[in-house]
Amino acid sequence: MSGVFDNSIVNQVQQANDIVDVISEHVSLKKKGREMVGLCPFHDDHRPSMYVNTVKQIFKCFACGAGGDIFKFLQMRENLTFPQAIERLADRAGIRLKKLKTQNSKLKTTDVDPNSLAKVNAWAAEYFQKNLADEQKGKSTRDYIAERQITPESTEKWRLGLAIDSQDDLIRAARARGIPPKLLTQAGLVVTQGGTIGDKFVNRLMFPITDVTGRVIGFGGRTLDEASAKYINSPTTVLFDKSNSLYGLQQARHRIVSSATAVIVEGYTDCIMAHQFGCSNVVAALGTSFTTGQGRILRRYAKKVVLIFDSDTAGIEAANRALDVCLSQRIDIKLASVPEGKDPCDFLLTAGKERFEQLADEAVDVFQFKWNRLMESFGRDETLAGKKLAIEEFLQTIAMSLWAGNLPAIDRGLIVNRLSKIISADPKEINAELCRRIGRAAKTASYSVENQKVQSTDLGQGLFAVAQREVLEVLLNEPKLFEIVKQRISAEVFDVPILRQIADILFQTLSTDINASLKEILTGAESVEAGSVIVRLAQGGEEKGNFQSRLAGALDAIQRIQGQRKKSDIKAIEDQTQFLRRFSESTVKEDPHNVGMV
Repeated sequence: MSGVFDNSIVNQVQQANDIVDVISEHVSLKKKGREMVGLCPFHDDHRPSMYVNTVKQIFKCFACGAGGDIFKFLQMRENLTFPQAIERLADRAGIRLKKLKTQNSKLKTTDVDPNSLAKVNAWAAEYFQKNLADEQKGKSTRDYIAERQITPESTEKWRLGLAIDSQDDLIRAARARGIPPKLLTQAGLVVTQGGTIGDKFVNRLMFPITDVTGRVIGFGGRTLDEASAKYINSPTTVLFDKSNSLYGLQQARHRIVSSATAVIVEGYTDCIMAHQFGCSNVVAALGTSFTTGQGRILRRYAKKVVLIFDSDTAGIEAANRALDVCLSQRIDIKLASVPEGKDPCDFLLTAGKERFEQLADEAVDVFQFKWNRLMESFGRDETLAGKKLAIEEFLQTIAMSLWAGNLPAIDRGLIVNRLSKIISADPKEINAELCRRIGRAAKTASYSVENQKVQSTDLGQGLFAVAQREVLEVLLNEPKLFEIVKQRISAEVFDVPILRQIADILFQTLSTDINASLKEILTGAESVEAGSVIVRLAQGGEEKGNFQSRLAGALDAIQRIQGQRKKSDIKAIEDQTQFLRRFSESTVKEDPHNVGMV
């Protein structure tokens, strides 16, 4: 167990959090037979390979090997320790935890605790909200929000707040609450300048940024004066990385899943206004170019992405970059530009919900967008070099689309024929160039997983290791057979490190509860690796069946091999003793004066 919390508390936390509900906050799950299935977040998964068993309360990816219980999922997903995962789920269920007093309880860790950062962020968000609601402090900001036609209901829903025009307002408020400055620094709420610390957000309208579960992970702040930076975000912390976060995902997730479509806008107010008008599958890219990390997140929930961008040059270039990101992530993407130079927020206010939805419905596909871009480039740039760059960009998009499986063969033929007529090239030459680029696309398409990596585990080699695995597989499926096992072997028999670790958990758990379930056994495993191996062994054992006969054979093999090893050890000792005796005798014969030294 964790050594930090009582077993009964850990079990209570586990019972209060259904694994399907928790994993659904991170991955879109669909029912398949008796289980739920979804894209595994622990590797680059394009076809659902992670299964969640609602009865056993475990998950297992049959592609990368990740597996475990609800605690292991959060440990991997959010890079938490086992005690931190317990705290995280306790907060989610509203359970108050009481730590056990241990000899090491006075030791303080130097690591940044994500749960502590989440709590200080939640406090800061509440504090900013109070500032905005204050009759005097928040009046001008409330007037500004009203001018932007954001309703009081939206203000409350999105937890908008105010960082007042003071360099140390938040610091002083935190000091009064006993919150240490170090924690504020770790959360990115204060900064150090010239040897002194000050509030990071000063005189700004505050937008709390949450993860899909509703935790406040960071903030965005819009200036309320003439500051050079119109918008600033929290710095990167253990909780927040803007390239792996989307504003509004918590509010939009369910609608995105049900519609299979996510609409992306650029800014905070664009997203808020869309939801205010009832377009609830809209998220924002935090004022930055759409990133690969954001693409990975949306791929778990949406089959299609519609990007609505500003019609100015910067907006078109941002859309072009986002298109390439989505293609590399094998996401079906369409693009639409807001007419008349407006941003989505202003367009909604002037044109209304139906026109905005029509804009999304009429979005052009990637090939039409790229073709239009190619034709515009040809019209603007008469130089050979400029036309060559435009063609290369177009070919790269087609190659990436073919690699991603987003372009049918018929469409490929039509595009190649159209391009051949424009550039006066043989279609065979264009197809040959596309084949070369497809190969490069496969090599250069980069994927990274933002969670703990799934490590391959050494389960040992040879008959002795196989017999050890057999015993564990049986006990994980038929724990009552432990009565037979404990009479013949102990946990010390297991000599493969990971198997010994699991044997210790099993022997300890089953000694007190012979009917312990797999879910209860998993709570005894703190490491992600042990959790994955336990699920793997349990799955393998269930498929094989024949538990009693397999156990008997495995125990016989273990005891036979132990006997052989014992004989070998005895023989080795006898051989060593005989050698020392012969050595001693030969030394005495050579120099009898050294007898007392031998």
